[in-house]
Amino acid sequence: MSVQDEALRLHNCGFNCAQSVLAALGSYTGLDEKTALAVSGGFGGGVRCGEICGAVSGAVMAMGLAFPFNDGDDAQAKAKIAKLTMSLARDFGQEFGCIRCFDLKRAGQPCPALIAYAAQLAEKKIQENK
Repeated sequence: MSVQDEALRLHNCGFNCAQSVLAALGSYTGLDEKTALAVSGGFGGGVRCGEICGAVSGAVMAMGLAFPFNDGDDAQAKAKIAKLTMSLARDFGQEFGCIRCFDLKRAGQPCPALIAYAAQLAEKKIQENK
């Protein structure tokens, strides 16, 4: 099953956008599904206040796990995840016009399209940068 299909399956089971994307990318993050769903549970709906799209948040979390910046002295890791995050946000914004949940919903963008795109985009960026 593709990451897009898995993300959509999870969303259809009642999970939010961030949960669906992060859990679908488990083969890249090493995170088990239960943990991925738990850690990303509060990020749906733009952190429940309409800000950054949960699908984008889930994708960024997945990339952070795939390319960890967990040593404050590791300037290279810090620069890599910053570059990947900016690239993902730019590409997502170009595709949908913005990355803010409230604005995406107001424009009529359906969550399944956002989820599928964010999952595929994160997978692509992870694969291209390993």
